[in-house]
Amino acid sequence: MNVLLDTHVLVWWFEDSSKLSGQASAILANQRNSLLLSAAVAWELAIKANLGKINGLEIVTELGAQAAQGGFTELSINIAQAVRAGLLPRHHRDPFDRLLVAQAQDLNVPILSADKLLDRYDVRRLW
Repeated sequence: MNVLLDTHVLVWWFEDSSKLSGQASAILANQRNSLLLSAAVAWELAIKANLGKINGLEIVTELGAQAAQGGFTELSINIAQAVRAGLLPRHHRDPFDRLLVAQAQDLNVPILSADKLLDRYDVRRLW
């Protein structure tokens, strides 16, 4: 199964956090799944680390290597997805989450996320 990761899922995975649900942990551990890591996640992490909102500079600087080691597939943002994200209803104020929704819709893949606000969009959320 292809699944798009929300930013907090990636952080919690790196931290080996108990905040991950059982289903999320199982999805991440299943090597048959293709874990999609959006460029939006890297961008959001870098901004939050730069602002001091997360202690994640190491995560950001090592993201490429960690993604490759973890078997993640990098997902670029295309123009159609960016436009779609900009036109989505503002159920969610976070533009990064709206971009993930747009990518999930465009690729017809679920999002792995604890964020229940994503349920207000036409997207499948796994948790």
